[in-house]
Amino acid sequence: MPFVSLLRARGARMYADSERLNIENMRAQMALQPHPGDVVDLGCGDGRATLALTSGLNGARVRGIEGHAPFREAARAAGVDAIPGDLDARLPFEDGTIDLVVSNQVIEHLADTDRFVAEIARVLRPGGLAVVSTENMASWHNIAALVFGFQPFSAANYSLRRYPLGNPIGLHAGERFEVVEGMLHRRLFTTRALCELFEAHGLPVGDVRGSGYHPLPPAFGRLNPTHAHFITVAARKPEG
Repeated sequence: MPFVSLLRARGARMYADSERLNIENMRAQMALQPHPGDVVDLGCGDGRATLALTSGLNGARVRGIEGHAPFREAARAAGVDAIPGDLDARLPFEDGTIDLVVSNQVIEHLADTDRFVAEIARVLRPGGLAVVSTENMASWHNIAALVFGFQPFSAANYSLRRYPLGNPIGLHAGERFEVVEGMLHRRLFTTRALCELFEAHGLPVGDVRGSGYHPLPPAFGRLNPTHAHFITVAARKPEG
């Protein structure tokens, strides 16, 4: 079906453009923590996003946590100090030792998001900053999918056996696309829910940004994070 193929191709372009803008949003929020000494990327994947996020952080010690061994090895090959770790469990850092925590498109893959945010709060120094990004359950394209009776785009990777699930116009529909267990989505958040989760763990959110606003240009997401594709929050651990 040429029309469906056209939709998928346009969707892939919009997704890529929104991802790039999301990295820009995260870097802008990371700048709210000037001259961090210790930086950790939780779920660093193959390291490409880690390098894009942390370029220019001269003098900072940058480490990544990655549980999937092939991704971890790729990150190390790219120059990222990637170490193994389970993001649903205790992080391998002492209390109050990290200045800046970043995590890009990871929280939606975790089973215990309370533990994840509690661990971020534990390892951050007083005054430390967490910048966390995820897909938005309330994005307009997810809402539109529900209107048509489709699985939301952000919830179409719930199965290792079939991807996308319940959405015939989702990315990679009709293609051979391997989904590993760590890529499955488990928890989806709206902007409000993500903010409330961090605030519930003593990390007040001071800045919220969005990117992607399909079918409009991605920058419209900055005007209305509530319905943007990607949302990013910056939450600071109180002093004292």
